[in-house]
Amino acid sequence: MTQTDVRSETIAKRRIKFIHKLHKIPQLSEDERERLADVAARYAFRVNDYYLGLINWDDPNDPIRRLVIPHEREKQNWGALDASNESSVTVVPNAQHKYASTVLLLVTEVCAAYCRYCFRKRLFMNDNDEATHNLANIAHALKYIKEHPEVNNVLLTGGDPTTLMTDQIEIVLKALRTIPHVRIIRFGTKTPAFNPYRFINDPKLMQLLKKYSLPDKRIYFMCHFDHPNELTDVAREGLRLIQEAGVICVNQNPIIRGISDDPRVMSKLWNELSYVGVPQYYVFQGRPTAGNEPYEVPIVEAYFDIEQAKKKCSGAAKRLKYCMSHESGKIEIVAVDHQHIYLKYHRAKYPKDEQRFIVCERDDDAFWLDQLKPVAGYENKYYREESSGSPREVMFG
Repeated sequence: MTQTDVRSETIAKRRIKFIHKLHKIPQLSEDERERLADVAARYAFRVNDYYLGLINWDDPNDPIRRLVIPHEREKQNWGALDASNESSVTVVPNAQHKYASTVLLLVTEVCAAYCRYCFRKRLFMNDNDEATHNLANIAHALKYIKEHPEVNNVLLTGGDPTTLMTDQIEIVLKALRTIPHVRIIRFGTKTPAFNPYRFINDPKLMQLLKKYSLPDKRIYFMCHFDHPNELTDVAREGLRLIQEAGVICVNQNPIIRGISDDPRVMSKLWNELSYVGVPQYYVFQGRPTAGNEPYEVPIVEAYFDIEQAKKKCSGAAKRLKYCMSHESGKIEIVAVDHQHIYLKYHRAKYPKDEQRFIVCERDDDAFWLDQLKPVAGYENKYYREESSGSPREVMFG
């Protein structure tokens, strides 16, 4: 029996229980439940017993707790629900087309648990049908993709596409594989961290991934591990099964206050991920989303924390780009010195911006492009002088 076989046998299948009400979590005091109830009512709460088991309840600052348990400051009048103006690139129901080669296909409004800092928390609010799994809407989106030969990759997102039933996932994969110019199918997913049993318990899903991840038309999992505490033995086994199915895995996550903003945490996460063949792809600047004020980290602070973390990583572990997903494109924060912040469009909504370089005045309180004043000779048409100042004093939207 191989080492892999032994590991698989020791990690048994497990039924996961989902929790939607704070009063179902006995580790929270009655006072906490009462104080946080209205936050959970405004921004949906969902977690599962596996993920709750990763929390050290004796530590009030436990990063896993912070990731899924509501925070009172989410009630602050701060930010916009659609901070990157995704509505402007919604071309048909359930589909966004911002970058020429990529279409986002929103297939569900459900995740295995809800990150409190989610930039799409609007999808989980009442009366939102932006990402409802409606086969008619999906059909319209697939027709749009078929009619646009410049689209060579499709990102399944939402919500988390792996929360769909396996048969529903197959409907989408099968349809996409009939479109010759779609070479890559990506899953935007945190389920390998939130609920790795989704993959351990379902060999049919693994067979499905293997069937549709072809040698020249791969499936990618854009995984979302925020903290090394999520890389349990069970999570590693889930990743192994996904990789054995021929899926390429990378990791991307935002830099979040109290979770992923410590250089020691970052370097440990990136190194551990590299050991299991899941390189860090992006670190994202947190978006100015409504309710996310307690999770924000200013650009300059985040940049230097990332650079500090890189010092403790191998080349394989620090291939990441530090970017913000602005409404105008994915903008890489290239460097910061004593005077300036240097940025470059990594992907752009408008062709004129592709790979465009921007130099802005250094502002240690700024956390978004709209707050950065360009120096002479460079353009940032999104800069608004009234947006400058401390993140806690700024409201977008």
